Amino acid sequence: MPQIEPDYIARVTEGGAAASAYAPRSLDALRIVDDDLRAVLEGRRHLLFDGAMGTMLQAAGLEAGALPELLCLTDPAAVTAVHRAYVEAGSEVVTTNTFGANRLKLATEGAGERLDEVFRAAVACARAAGARYVAADIGPLGSLLRPLGTMSFDEAYSLFAEEVRAAAAAGADLFVIETMTDLLEAKAAVLAAKENSDLPIFATMTFEADGRTFLGTSPEIAAVTLSALGADVVGINCSLGPAELASLAKRMLAVTERPIMVQANAGLPHVECGHTVYDIHAPEYAEAVTAMIEAGVSVIGGCCGTDPEYIRLLKGLIDDRTPSVRAIAPALTVTSAQAIVSLPADRHKIAVIGERINPTGKRLLKESLRQGNLDYLVSQGISQQEQGADILDVNVGLPELDEAAVLPQAVERLTAATTLPLQIDSTDARAVEAAVRRCPGVPIINSVSGKRHVMDEIFPIAAHYGANLIALALDDDGIPETAEGRFAVAERIVSEAERWGIDRSRILVDCLVMTASTNQEQAEEILRAVTMCKGRLGVKCALGVSNVSFGLPARELMNATFLSAALGAGLDAPIMNPGSARYMDTVRAYRVICGEDAGSEAYIERFGSWDDPYKVPVATGAPSTGVSSAADPGAPGNASDDEGDPMRWLIISGRKGEVAALTEELLQSCDPMDLINERLIPALDEVGRRFDSGAFFLPQLMASAEAARAGFDAIKRLMPAGDLTDKGTIALATVKGDIHDIGKNIVKMLLENYGYTVIDLGRDVDPQTVLDVVRDRDVRLVGLSALMTTTVASMEETIQLLHAEAPGVQVIVGGAVLTPEYARAIGADFYAKDAAESARIAEEVFGG
Repeated sequence: MPQIEPDYIARVTEGGAAASAYAPRSLDALRIVDDDLRAVLEGRRHLLFDGAMGTMLQAAGLEAGALPELLCLTDPAAVTAVHRAYVEAGSEVVTTNTFGANRLKLATEGAGERLDEVFRAAVACARAAGARYVAADIGPLGSLLRPLGTMSFDEAYSLFAEEVRAAAAAGADLFVIETMTDLLEAKAAVLAAKENSDLPIFATMTFEADGRTFLGTSPEIAAVTLSALGADVVGINCSLGPAELASLAKRMLAVTERPIMVQANAGLPHVECGHTVYDIHAPEYAEAVTAMIEAGVSVIGGCCGTDPEYIRLLKGLIDDRTPSVRAIAPALTVTSAQAIVSLPADRHKIAVIGERINPTGKRLLKESLRQGNLDYLVSQGISQQEQGADILDVNVGLPELDEAAVLPQAVERLTAATTLPLQIDSTDARAVEAAVRRCPGVPIINSVSGKRHVMDEIFPIAAHYGANLIALALDDDGIPETAEGRFAVAERIVSEAERWGIDRSRILVDCLVMTASTNQEQAEEILRAVTMCKGRLGVKCALGVSNVSFGLPARELMNATFLSAALGAGLDAPIMNPGSARYMDTVRAYRVICGEDAGSEAYIERFGSWDDPYKVPVATGAPSTGVSSAADPGAPGNASDDEGDPMRWLIISGRKGEVAALTEELLQSCDPMDLINERLIPALDEVGRRFDSGAFFLPQLMASAEAARAGFDAIKRLMPAGDLTDKGTIALATVKGDIHDIGKNIVKMLLENYGYTVIDLGRDVDPQTVLDVVRDRDVRLVGLSALMTTTVASMEETIQLLHAEAPGVQVIVGGAVLTPEYARAIGADFYAKDAAESARIAEEVFGG
């Protein structure tokens, strides 16, 4: 385990930790209690966790809205009694009662400075119950990270690191990081555990019925990313019952060698006789878990609604069993929070890396970067996604810029506007680490070379964060003239990488394209080098295709021809401009030839009614950007949808800077209300439809909402007061006892962008406070949010008070623990499954 220096967090905030602080992570470097736990981490033994703490505490009379974690201090006997019941039922692992014990949540009860004390008491309660292993429970922070929220990655990391240090000092045996919905937040938690302790890390995320997290992460993305970061066990908890989670667990089992953990809910909650109950009983639960174990899940337990009887039955399922043997085929896998690109080692598959976010030779990008304006950079990312890129290369290298500050900002903006995985491109190791650290998912680092100092800087970063690598076939002597020379450099890089625990399956060798106008004989050497590296090293290969045509006429023809030859030689990842229809059509055709395009379906869809290749749109549903301009190749054209409305597409693609400018222009000839009702709102409605269909995820929904908001703000700024119609006033609150405001904040933003006045009452809001605001402001619609089952009673109390004292008001509810049936049972008028649904309900209430 690397020893992290005391000023680590400060240096990371400034741009990255020193590479010397890192060493390869392995089980041998961990503090593992005994051989049985080691066998679990190696996938040779099953392990049984406990069940729900909240369910048991509620049954014991926990007051609605009370913070359960403080019971470790005020009533340790009650907490120990719950732990003991699970130990007696067969649990080997007891999870501490610290799910919400971070400084922010404890501060709501005036206990923010007692974090260390809470963890000491929580671990002591578990030890007193006779637990074999004590797992320090770390849950989500309750605040949304940027770019969707206001909390920075470094702030989240700092909060998690406090918990990690407190738990380790208290004597925990391992960490369980659970119920995560934001992959970036999960990354912050895993890194905090990894960098501030030497204990094993179990990390789980929670998924919706559509098989993705709240922010759009799939089981495959979660498993690959958390494994790459260094979590020792990965998996799923909460949200759904075991039958629903079984299929998601199988998807994780197929992409990682790490042990898989599942703690399902006892189904969905509902209300009976004023009490919250769950619809899956213990025998049915155990039967569903059996299928998971047979598939290969080796760590099991229970979540919401489960009690010791569930755990007792689960113990019988794993007695005298060993986990199923799994063999995962190696692949180079790149992820974002919402997308995954995998290049299997055993077959040829193509991934297009978009090259347009690089200021070299691009005047407009240079100017915008110098001005500190990232809107143009983001537009380039959006355009390349529309044009068919699979991965985005991100380079902001200008001599006058502080790359370590700008590159992470670019990553943040791009992850809000696009779903594509990223390739972090810089020669500055501090900038590389700063960006990779804050990048959700598993990126590629571009690049490492055979130069000793470059390897010393980059390999530790790639090893620490689990990133993939572009390896340049050059060293201190420059670029070798021959294929054999390039191969020899690549071989040295691969060998050195493996010393850092970086498997060759994670490496893309770039044999470095030279221009044919001055190095004509090099073209064949490059192609031979690709074939040699593929065949002898077993690596994937990338090439910057367009370099071959510098100084020659008809560059598209030359590049497309060389691209075809390189694909035939084994090229896996062309780094190119996806805005060229000719290049992309070459890739589409080759995907048929190599078998990637099964049944030629994508090819037929593209060319079934083919006319002129330069008139065919480059991506379904996206406007054609036309041929690249000579002044700034790759610059977007005048995008418009099929009906000729550029405003619609600018909002759909989240281009807020361009929306504001276009709004100001249109106000010179358009009525402001017509602009809102006929252009802004319909565009938002289309975004909502795409969100509902799964084509968009929450980050893209919010980017579009921000773009629309830029239009609304421009209208408000330029129009006289009173000229705009007030669509209505809505009050929002997270209910008493609950401080999770992620969902509420997202709903607030979207409703404001639809033109409503939103009164945000905050979190942990007393029912009487809600009623007072409804009366004072004549509010017709109230939105209430709750994440925890323990606070649904507060939600019901608020609804009953509003209906009794303000009969004209209607209430919309939402939150992870709610269902439509549950919402009806507690008296709500509406249930919203997401922010987009909240906007539709508001339109219904206010007669939109």
